[in-house]
Amino acid sequence: MNPKNNLNNLTTEEILKKYENKITSEISSPNLGFSKEYIQFKQEMLPELTKYKRWAETLGRIIKIKLSEKENKKIQRYLDIGHIDLEPSKAMGLALISLILLFFTTLLISLAFVFIRNSFPLLFTFLGIIASIFVFYYVYSMPRRLANIWRLKASAQMVPAILYIVVYMKHTSNLERAVEFASQHISIPLALDLKKVFYDVETSRFSTIKQSLDNYLETWRDYAPEFIESFHLIESSLYEPSEPQRVLTLEKALQVILEGIHEKMLGYSREIRTPLTNLYMLGIILPTLALALLPLAATLLGGAIRGEHVFVLFNIIIPFLVYYMASEVLLKRPGGYGESSIIELNPKYPQFTSKKPWILSTLICLPLLILGFLPFIFQINFITSPLGLKSDYTFREIGLPFFNDLNLFDFFKVGGSTTGPFGLLAVILSFFIPLSIALFFAISYKLKTKELIKARKETKQLESEFTNTLFQLGNRLGDGTPAEIAFSKVAESTQGQKTQNFFSLVSQNIQQLGMSLEEALFNPKRGALVYYPSALIATSMKILVESVKKGLKVAAHSLMSISDYVKNIQKISERLRDLLAEVVSDMRSNMVFLAPLLSGIVVGLSVMITLILGKLKNLSDISGGGTEVAGIGNVGSIINLFDITTMIPPYFIQVSIGIYMVQIIFILTKTLVTIDSGKDSLQEKYELAKNLKKGVVLYILTALTATITLSALANIALAGLG
Repeated sequence: MNPKNNLNNLTTEEILKKYENKITSEISSPNLGFSKEYIQFKQEMLPELTKYKRWAETLGRIIKIKLSEKENKKIQRYLDIGHIDLEPSKAMGLALISLILLFFTTLLISLAFVFIRNSFPLLFTFLGIIASIFVFYYVYSMPRRLANIWRLKASAQMVPAILYIVVYMKHTSNLERAVEFASQHISIPLALDLKKVFYDVETSRFSTIKQSLDNYLETWRDYAPEFIESFHLIESSLYEPSEPQRVLTLEKALQVILEGIHEKMLGYSREIRTPLTNLYMLGIILPTLALALLPLAATLLGGAIRGEHVFVLFNIIIPFLVYYMASEVLLKRPGGYGESSIIELNPKYPQFTSKKPWILSTLICLPLLILGFLPFIFQINFITSPLGLKSDYTFREIGLPFFNDLNLFDFFKVGGSTTGPFGLLAVILSFFIPLSIALFFAISYKLKTKELIKARKETKQLESEFTNTLFQLGNRLGDGTPAEIAFSKVAESTQGQKTQNFFSLVSQNIQQLGMSLEEALFNPKRGALVYYPSALIATSMKILVESVKKGLKVAAHSLMSISDYVKNIQKISERLRDLLAEVVSDMRSNMVFLAPLLSGIVVGLSVMITLILGKLKNLSDISGGGTEVAGIGNVGSIINLFDITTMIPPYFIQVSIGIYMVQIIFILTKTLVTIDSGKDSLQEKYELAKNLKKGVVLYILTALTATITLSALANIALAGLG
């Protein structure tokens, strides 16, 4: 039978089905390019999300939860934005399991206390219940936070992505290839988003790139509308009737996203002033002032407030509240602006992930931490007895008669239990505890970031010169000079500038090693970008290599477009930094200067109060409580009112304040860096190293000076009473 006649007998639907099956059989479906690349890329780059997903898949399925349609859509949206392949019910299940586990663990421990010590730990139970609620909220809001982290990281790549697409489409009006080009050359996580656009087409979720792209852009509707508008302008350029109008529409797309980011950051800089002021007042000033009242409040309440209460309040509850307030400020930060360089590309990145700085910091800080616990170590008989040491000494015994017979550590025996230390030397030794903690992180982070920050600063200086150099390179290409020769000519005309070394290296690779232009720039061992790991330079050179294939004129126009773009983005960046400078600088000065200063003075006051009450107690013990002090009255009645044995030892107050200072510096530094630069782990750790060193050292110096000075004044004032 004639196949042609057989084909004519088939219906249109049967013909389409036949050839659809034939085409499908010829495609190696398991090896779809973008599908395979997307899945592998996602697995390699998202370990944090994978960890959360693994916990949710394991524990979240224990409890079957049926969510309302509204709640299900809300959580699903966050999961989709964060690229987490998880059912919303499992995310909620993990939150409930976390609440139940912690709640029942708290109850079991409390019951164990009842059976073992015959007392119910009310404070522990209360804190356990509060912690359970907090953990539930934290796990429940995890999809929202992960989505926000994703947005912050991805939004820093928005402008480069639009730039790539615009420059590509100026010489090749093809949306699919332009998006593919951008996805291959921008950094994560926006690169992963654009790869997913192709992935959704290849897995038949959408039939065209435009449909998939429009669906993806909707996820930015409430967060970055200027990004959507820019993409729609790019899409509309495909339908422009004339070439000049098409190019004008593409340039308008880049202008729209730049102006949109600028306007949003203007509004954000105004909005965050009040929240940051409240954060500082409620998180630093009020807690510190409250600490000044604690020594006397504890005595008046008959010991109802103890050292562990202060620790829980100031080192657990208040830091959590400050962290929550700070996270709410960061959730409002608009996208599109921030540090976009990828530190993983830097050859010195292994220093950032190395564990050696942690080991070195431990060796330095562990002896300091042991010094901080020395007052308690001296109370351990099997340590002091073999060395012939007493559990305590007076200042006179160690050759410091100024403080007479005051004990160094000064522990009191009250009803078979020991309370303290109240001594001056014990307080001074306690400074080593927050100092050791602060130095541990400061030294580690400095060693990790020192070389990378230095390289970043050099790169920034290079980038500041690169704008004009790009313009020169574009002119050379526009004159008809081949790109390989143009690099050597630009190197000659940039003598004395940092960019000269870059262009000279490219020229050497081409002329001496016989590399192609692409190899001279991007060779993993010898390429110029290995020694100059800049996102801006890499972007410019990738566009150059791509546009040179279309002709020198196209390459020249592309480089000049990038030069104009860089000038605009630098102006906007400087403007935004100026807008945020007042808020950021005020908060930073409060964090590393005013707060440590105020906290140090509070420690000195608590020590002085304790010393005065301790001196009066000694007088009362000697005289039987009958000593009269001019202007004060009977010492015994004062001691009965302010019993030093029920007072919180200044040792614990200082340790709580010192650790609180470290916690606040961590929280506020992360907040300020994110406000200023977006999600930037390198800058965050570098700033932490500086702020911890400045803030904690100033706090310790102030507290030490206040402690010694006020104690000396109190000792002089009470000298006549002995």
